[in-house]
Amino acid sequence: MGRPVLIIEDDADIAEGLKYNLEREGLSTVVASTGEQGLVEALNQRNPPVLIILDLMLPAMSGSELCRRLRREPLTRRTPILMLTAKTSESDRVAGLDLGADDYITKPFSVRELLARVRAVLRRTDEGGAKSYEDDQLTIDFTDVRVVCNGSRIKLTNKEFSLLSVLAKSPDRVVSRQQLLDSVWGYSYYGDARTLDVHIRRLRQKLADCGDCIETVVGVGYRFTGCAKKP
Repeated sequence: MGRPVLIIEDDADIAEGLKYNLEREGLSTVVASTGEQGLVEALNQRNPPVLIILDLMLPAMSGSELCRRLRREPLTRRTPILMLTAKTSESDRVAGLDLGADDYITKPFSVRELLARVRAVLRRTDEGGAKSYEDDQLTIDFTDVRVVCNGSRIKLTNKEFSLLSVLAKSPDRVVSRQQLLDSVWGYSYYGDARTLDVHIRRLRQKLADCGDCIETVVGVGYRFTGCAKKP
């Protein structure tokens, strides 16, 4: 059945319901009831999860703490994480996504909606494409999460690297703002529309001499044009 979906949820009824419905979809599952157990299962090198469904309100190690830990581990830094929480404020949603979650769903939730979110995340994960991008100045390794500009390593956040990856995988094509939000934030964004612009501005600043590889298409979105060596 392939790599499992890891469910980290301390409510036994919710965990069992998720397990049942995911397995009906043909997905194998592993369930952990604490953050500590979840960490062990997530770092299982013999059978690492293809997706992690993570409850934020866990005993002892919280979901937020666990998410931070998973994003620091080489084995799970790119594993999709779908957060579950009873918190509904916009600041809570943004905080969860900024921790490195790929999507966010609030309790109580519709099973149909959750399964649709799972399918969307897995579809993005399964999308093929090049393993790296390289031009005269800029190198992007999509697998190793590494960016180098003019020989210098550039440190990016998870969101910044995801934005750069989405754009670089479609060179010279305009990617709409909504496409970027859906791909990177993993849901139909309805908060402050400036969030994307702020992330793009920070990304350009960090890329320094390579920052002009991202072109703004006014009223539509952004285009990745690459970096040509200046004469």
